[in-house]
Amino acid sequence: MRKEVDKLNRFSPEPVEDILEAIHAITHLYRARQYRAPREDGAGLPKISHMEDRVLGYFGARPGATQRDLVLHSGRDKAQVARLVQGLRDKGLLEARLDSADRRSTRLQLSPAGETVYAHLLHQGRLLAARALEGLDAGERAQLAHLLARVRDNLGKGEMTAA
Repeated sequence: MRKEVDKLNRFSPEPVEDILEAIHAITHLYRARQYRAPREDGAGLPKISHMEDRVLGYFGARPGATQRDLVLHSGRDKAQVARLVQGLRDKGLLEARLDSADRRSTRLQLSPAGETVYAHLLHQGRLLAARALEGLDAGERAQLAHLLARVRDNLGKGEMTAA
């Protein structure tokens, strides 16, 4: 009887927690490999965290945006964004300049070193994505993207209520 119970527990028809845990594990493994690579390949690039990468990406796509723009875009706390931006400026990866129209506002953009780091991380991300999706044909990739988008949309819907 014990073997049958164990079998039922392992192969439940809808292992929701297993699916979400797999998504988490994949994301964690992807990020760990992405951020370990610059130190392993001898590129001599500074250590970059996931959140720092996100900030670099934001200003890489929107040169001249402000810290306030990033706060509004990300929904993150102003203090957290300020610490991230300052840390990237201290590492020489972000440059700031006063807005010519409004001297109270500071515009941010990637420094040449920031562009190098960001380009390297983008390249590394593409290599890892190709490895992760190896063996999946175009239809399977499209189906996976569609299903994950639905999961994301479901999580984005209002507050969770008790069943």
